[in-house]
Amino acid sequence: MTGLELTLMYLLAAVLGVVTFRSLKLPPMLGYLVVGVVIGPNALALAQNSEGIKHLGEFGVVFLMFVIGLEFNLPKLRAMRQHVFGLGLFQVTGTMLLATFASLAFAIAAPTLWNMEWQTALALSGALAMSSTAIVVKLMAERLEMESEHGKRVMGVLLFQDLAVVPLLVLIPALGSSPEQLLTSLALA
Repeated sequence: MTGLELTLMYLLAAVLGVVTFRSLKLPPMLGYLVVGVVIGPNALALAQNSEGIKHLGEFGVVFLMFVIGLEFNLPKLRAMRQHVFGLGLFQVTGTMLLATFASLAFAIAAPTLWNMEWQTALALSGALAMSSTAIVVKLMAERLEMESEHGKRVMGVLLFQDLAVVPLLVLIPALGSSPEQLLTSLALA
């Protein structure tokens, strides 16, 4: 399947998914997700060109981040700094601490069912602390909640999560190093 055919198939499926989900009075973003899962390489496998899908997905992420970037300017971000670095920091660190301790407690309580080291628990908790800015912003914009007080708080948390991804992406490979090199790898990270 050529790149053009792949793009046209995904666009047609996305349009049909959005129309279906809107007729069911469900969010269109959910239609995009369901269509992506159904026609992707692991369900119906209509698109076997995984390299083409990867490039198409990268373009989609770039465009979504561009749209999010258009929503914000520097004065607006400065005005939201309490939400970003206060509430956002609290959400990410609180979720990571809670998920790490819960994973480790479960590993201690049931080692045959849940065998997990602290490095794996920390990486898992980092993933659990994140959410999709693109999806949440799209849903909030559709509901006209971007300028409400709770919308500003949600945006602050989402922006901090976006900022926290970079240190987490650096931290996770460092956690995989040998115990003798762990401290050095963490310091370099």
